[in-house]
Amino acid sequence: ALRIKNYELEEFFMYEDIKEVMVDICHKMWQKGWVAANDGNLTVKVDEGKYLATQTGVSKCFITPDKIGLIDDDFNILDAVEGWKPSSEVKMHLRCYHERPDVGAVLHAHPPVATGFAVANIALDEYSMIETVIGLGSIPVTPYGTPSTYEVPDAITPYLKEHDAMLLQNHGALTVGPDAIGAYYKMETLELFAQISLNAKLLGGAQEISRENIDRLIGMRPKYGCTGKHPGYK
Repeated sequence: ALRIKNYELEEFFMYEDIKEVMVDICHKMWQKGWVAANDGNLTVKVDEGKYLATQTGVSKCFITPDKIGLIDDDFNILDAVEGWKPSSEVKMHLRCYHERPDVGAVLHAHPPVATGFAVANIALDEYSMIETVIGLGSIPVTPYGTPSTYEVPDAITPYLKEHDAMLLQNHGALTVGPDAIGAYYKMETLELFAQISLNAKLLGGAQEISRENIDRLIGMRPKYGCTGKHPGYK
């Protein structure tokens, strides 16, 4: 019994540490203007079939550790304060975990420039920026899906096999990573690349990197410790 109690205590502190990271990411998302009002959501896988998730209906600038709860694969609330509920978009998050065992965190936001490409139905598929070529590759626009339904999970499923970052048509952006920080970094890279791509279009269009150099850059992924999927990396 004592061993079980010690394990549970360790688990509690681990969850609290992860919650603090999630809170920091939520605040950064709001500060950067990636979310407004109650937009966006973040989940982290903490064990098989167990996930920490941000509360629905709460601005990311007001997220605190008590506004993050623990759920399972069937949307049961395992641990949370009274009245807490997860976002209905958790369906999309769970699909990512089920399709990709390597995924440890899922982040959804509405970064304005990247979302501009999403609502214009324009993929970020130019291989023109070194860091994006290495880290993400091309970023597709997934088909339209009504939020809170299984249309969105079904729409992203075919793309999860090769992509860690996606634009959701008329909706926003989604990134996955090995942990919360990894998913956040991918969203940051996505939005910066969208900004640079837009500037390049205003200046007459981006100059893509040669096929030879694209292959060399993609081949550097292991050197830089890049995780996850990449459409150009086999």
